[in-house]
Amino acid sequence: MFKTIRNAWSIPDLRRKIIFTLLIVVFFRIGSVIPVPFLDMEALKNLMLDNGVANGNTALAYLDTLSGGAFSNATIFAMGVTPYINSSIIMQLLTVAIPPLERMSKEGEAGRKKIATITRYVTVGLGLIQGFAYWWYLQAKGVTIYRDGFGVWYTAIIIILAFTAGTAIMMWFGEQINEKGIGNGISILLFAGIVARMPYTLNLLGRFWSLAFDETNPSPQYFILVPLWIIVFLVVIWVITFMQDAERRIPIQYAKRVVGRKMYGGQSSHLPIKVALGGVLPIIFASSILSIPSTIEAFGVKPDKGFWAGFFAAFQSTGWLYMTLYFVLIIMFGYFYTTIQYNPVEMANNLKQNNGTIPGIRPGAPTADFIKKILSRITLIGCLFLGFIAEFPLIYSALTGMGNMSMGGTSIIIIVGVALETTKQLESQMMMRHYKGFLD
Repeated sequence: MFKTIRNAWSIPDLRRKIIFTLLIVVFFRIGSVIPVPFLDMEALKNLMLDNGVANGNTALAYLDTLSGGAFSNATIFAMGVTPYINSSIIMQLLTVAIPPLERMSKEGEAGRKKIATITRYVTVGLGLIQGFAYWWYLQAKGVTIYRDGFGVWYTAIIIILAFTAGTAIMMWFGEQINEKGIGNGISILLFAGIVARMPYTLNLLGRFWSLAFDETNPSPQYFILVPLWIIVFLVVIWVITFMQDAERRIPIQYAKRVVGRKMYGGQSSHLPIKVALGGVLPIIFASSILSIPSTIEAFGVKPDKGFWAGFFAAFQSTGWLYMTLYFVLIIMFGYFYTTIQYNPVEMANNLKQNNGTIPGIRPGAPTADFIKKILSRITLIGCLFLGFIAEFPLIYSALTGMGNMSMGGTSIIIIVGVALETTKQLESQMMMRHYKGFLD
């Protein structure tokens, strides 16, 4: 990867794109430390510490991780790219469910532009809703400065509009990277936000290491647990890198056909199906749903005993119920995402129209059934892989007591996936620039 970046830097055009992308990331990090007005920053800090937003398992902690700490500091980029991600997912689902949107998606470039415009409006709407919810949370917890009379509504409008504007700017940053930079814009911003949390993780790891040398109450087990965590972290990165490129190749044979006095076709190819079909989306869906109870607890009053106390305790990240449901939901959402993204019948029809067949399988319905069976098996393997990556940090934290490590499975998958995707894009652009063509 470093060799690819070094070679790309030597090409002036790619160097400009890399510099442009880095400048956007710098502006993103600057905006991530500028708080919105009319907030008591000391009260905000105490609130985030009490509710464990910076290191907990609520949806608020999830937003804080993706935004690189901007959420816990209530900055203008506090909403991060989450509204855009949610908007894109909603539009993907609606495109499958609503026929007019499905037809629009098949209209080529013009249809994609219309869907992109609708996605932008939905993003701003979601940013407005999330900004209102965040303001209401800060207002209820006494973090806002003015809480009486006209000042309440004035500060509400300013704070909500600041959060919404930050959402729109983040979306614009992502589009500018897509147009003038390197890599997928939203993925790059996600990558930058998660990497910005790495100093916190290293600092926390240093605290555990210092506990082994504590003179009053030494904990010698951290002599082994801290190096083991680093080794496990590197192994998980290797496994993710391997699985990101893993694919099942279905052989395809195209029939020969005669056009005039020339013969076309007859070549062999393959239909690649990636093992990690859904990427990180099943983990995002599952973690978002399971974080709802703890988020409700953070917004309300924490019960000390009774049914609700046991209910909220059962959904802590170190509980067996949470881990079991997490694993099951990852598998369910993995199959769900594969179902809406891949249509075996349509794939079989496309092969038939192009005179392509799978050796040993008849065209039509038998081909669709064969592809469906392959998809089902590959999806199961991919979901088990995602479940293992997502569960392993939780199990390790529960067994060793090294909780609150922000670099979870979801974060690692995003970091590795974005790094690999950006590297491949750099390699493809370098190959295009070094390709001499047919006229030389």
